[in-house]
Amino acid sequence: MDERIDYLKEAAKKWPGASVYYREDWDCDYFEIEKKGFCMLGQNNQGELVMTVKGLPEENELLREQYSDVVPGYYANKTHWNSFKLENSSFTEEQLVSFLKQSYALVLSKLPKKVQEKYK
Repeated sequence: MDERIDYLKEAAKKWPGASVYYREDWDCDYFEIEKKGFCMLGQNNQGELVMTVKGLPEENELLREQYSDVVPGYYANKTHWNSFKLENSSFTEEQLVSFLKQSYALVLSKLPKKVQEKYK
């Protein structure tokens, strides 16, 4: 499992403006761009390792219906965020990175245009 976590963290660190660090107050690895979070990687209240990322509401709902390891975002807006249970995930590392990248892109798209230009 540590390899999967490292893979996700290393992938995100390569994206322009992204930073990944341990956030002690939330007890999770926190991914952000310009102080706006796009992923939380930590344990839920059942002790399961989850990756919580932003997605499009329609896609989020479909993923939840199709996969038992995708649930509404843990400690996040349930419409816009999904949590992926990583322990027995049916997704490959590459698929998880694509969800992570989509979250990064969605958060970046909400930043002011001037800020977005820095990362193009």
